[in-house]
Amino acid sequence: MKKIITLFCFVAGMQTAFAQKLNADSIIQKIAVEKDEDKKVDLIFSFFSPGFDSNPGTLMEAGQALLKQSEKNKDILIEASAYCFIGFGYRMAGNFIKALEYHQKSLALAEKYGNLSILAMTKNLMGHIYRDREEYDEGLKLYLSALPDAERGRNNMVKAWPLMNIGSMYFKMSKPDSALSFLQRSYELTLKYDTLDLSYVLWNLGGVHSLMGNAALAITYYNMSIQKAIEGNRVRQLNWAYVSLAEHYQRMNQPDSCLLYAKKSIAAVQNTDYAFMSIKPARLLTDMYEKDNCDSTLKYAAIYKIANDSFYSKKASQQIQLMTFEEDLRQQETAAEKIKEEQQRKQNIQYALIALGIIVLLTLYLLLSRSFITNTKLIEFFGVIALLIVFEFLNLLLHPFLERITHHNPVLMLLALVAIAALLVPLHHKLEHWATAKLVEKNKQIRLAAARKTIEELDRSQDSSV
Repeated sequence: MKKIITLFCFVAGMQTAFAQKLNADSIIQKIAVEKDEDKKVDLIFSFFSPGFDSNPGTLMEAGQALLKQSEKNKDILIEASAYCFIGFGYRMAGNFIKALEYHQKSLALAEKYGNLSILAMTKNLMGHIYRDREEYDEGLKLYLSALPDAERGRNNMVKAWPLMNIGSMYFKMSKPDSALSFLQRSYELTLKYDTLDLSYVLWNLGGVHSLMGNAALAITYYNMSIQKAIEGNRVRQLNWAYVSLAEHYQRMNQPDSCLLYAKKSIAAVQNTDYAFMSIKPARLLTDMYEKDNCDSTLKYAAIYKIANDSFYSKKASQQIQLMTFEEDLRQQETAAEKIKEEQQRKQNIQYALIALGIIVLLTLYLLLSRSFITNTKLIEFFGVIALLIVFEFLNLLLHPFLERITHHNPVLMLLALVAIAALLVPLHHKLEHWATAKLVEKNKQIRLAAARKTIEELDRSQDSSV
């Protein structure tokens, strides 16, 4: 009987993996031909599904397929998403060093491309590395950084993510009031756009109400979370919900219930790719049994040690700290470079305005001066100089906007600049024609005045001779 059940589970798992692969291939084909950026981003977010909880390798395969597609299309947006998915897969498999490496690659590309939803996704998933390692300050910093990007981005699914994770961080840092504010906002968006993460929001709400002393409401949220996790086959969510419920009963001084749900938490991830998530419940059980039950203490201490050693090895921790430091340094250098470029741009705009002002004033002086005749070639020369200065001024002024909407694509940038020139040149011709006509008229008046003066002088000389 056991063999039949095992065979059935194996076949079901193979069918699920095969269906996921077919779905991933279908999505990648749609992404490859989609021209609209917002629709392409929505397709990228459609990769997220409960199936990735049971098989992180599927997500990594999807990331690799996306990476190949990005190489074919020379598409930075797809490349950034590919690295993000590969990093996500490594994190779910417990390899946080590789996860951080790929997320940092993704973040650099997402910043370069400038799509806010992809940028928010990358920062949010990168923050999970520190959340899972219980480095809450670093995780909170990334979630807070992702929040304005998610809010200004156009994809709806990502909007709830930073909110729920900021709330979770505040809950874990024992700041229930702040946690509740963010979690309630995320709950509304999750119901509307992303029921996939509903279990996560619910157990965090249960934890917050547990900290606030609302035991009955906390239990309600926990039970809802567990039910949603079971329905969606979300093994990680189930692990989190059970261990948080165990902590609640420990807080309420109900050791039997605490032990029950801590064991359920371990069972949820046992013999899965997420066995490392046994750390917290195993540590809780070890502490609970320490004084009363020697055999159980040794059993859960061994589980804790195995999970903890794979998760928190000294070498891995040092490498993650170094990579975090290097990423912080890169962010600081990028921010400093942006400030420097912005200051230089403003200075160049000022120089262009000064030069344009000088040319305009000199041209007006030549046009309006009544004292001497001016060559039309000189006006034409000043007109060309003014046209070039105006073009450079508009280029400096509009360059950040053009970069943002063209995503640094040189062909699109060139087309935009050609369009600006196409508008300026006819205007320049009209102004030049007006200035030339004005100048010719002025020169005629000067010559006529000079001729009249000469005639008057001749008349006076003739009168005096008579």
